[in-house]
Amino acid sequence: MPASLMSLIMYVFPAVVCLCDGVKFGQLCNGNPTNSRRTSDRWGQGHYGARRGNRVHKGLDIKCSDGSAVYAPFDVTLNGRAIPYGDPNKAAIDNGISLTGEGLCFKLFYVSPDRTSGSVRKGQRIGTMLPMQSVYPGITSHVHVQMCDRSDPTRYF
Repeated sequence: MPASLMSLIMYVFPAVVCLCDGVKFGQLCNGNPTNSRRTSDRWGQGHYGARRGNRVHKGLDIKCSDGSAVYAPFDVTLNGRAIPYGDPNKAAIDNGISLTGEGLCFKLFYVSPDRTSGSVRKGQRIGTMLPMQSVYPGITSHVHVQMCDRSDPTRYF
């Protein structure tokens, strides 16, 4: 469906229409064609709702080796950088990108984007996985997928 038609539908029927039912993310990371998830390591767990000390993990972690290509999971619009921390001690991985597509708004953290605006087709490279091991030695390196409204993205995988 063309983006302009989807925008018109969402404007006319904002509370009635959700075009995201049945949407599934395509391959996010080179080397992980099935979007295998980070499970448990010495730094914690990668599922939505996992405890992080006194906070809750508001994303889903998809395994991705440091330095790997990261791909558009479906046709998307790039909507600028998404910064996960804003912490100089984590500068090596403090980058990401905000995207929309298939009726969804989401962010991919720990990715150095190739660009931050425009449209990208499913499967095209959008960036490079940043060096998580340099900040969290021993962690299962991963792309963090977070919905813009911080809801659970698991159903899209």
